[in-house]
Amino acid sequence: MELWDVYDENRKPLGRTHVRGRRMRKGEYHLVVFVWVFNSRGELLLTKRSPEKRSFPNKWDPTGGAALAGENSLRAVQRELFEETGIRAEQSEFVWVDTYRRAGKHDICDVYFLRRDAEPDELVMQAGETCGAMWVDRRELERMIAQDMVAAPDADRYRLLGEKLNGWLK
Repeated sequence: MELWDVYDENRKPLGRTHVRGRRMRKGEYHLVVFVWVFNSRGELLLTKRSPEKRSFPNKWDPTGGAALAGENSLRAVQRELFEETGIRAEQSEFVWVDTYRRAGKHDICDVYFLRRDAEPDELVMQAGETCGAMWVDRRELERMIAQDMVAAPDADRYRLLGEKLNGWLK
């Protein structure tokens, strides 16, 4: 059973937890984190979602997931990155980029960037979560988005990040 801390729309903790999979009440939110990992060549690390995933199976996306009860945003992004890729990073290495709420959703999303070199065959995929990895440049990412190979929320997130990607993604 996965528990999330519950927040109001202003990210104020409400002092209770929520069980993943249950419907959240109106005005309740939980924290979700994403990390876009870039190598020294300016390529983005994408992982392939496991075919067992309920949402967007076999689609490619950057690393992300829900913060567990008691975790702050940095701890959650650090854990998610390690769980889904085997990459270890210090909290100080993550660069906060954006915070937003998705329309019609009950989440508050924090987005981070991280610079890290790793070969895809060195990465450790998380069973049931990820089943592959690759580095892509901007042109390849846009081709994959156009061909519906990237999970829809991440394609939207790419568009939202816009200029913030310049200097990171080539």
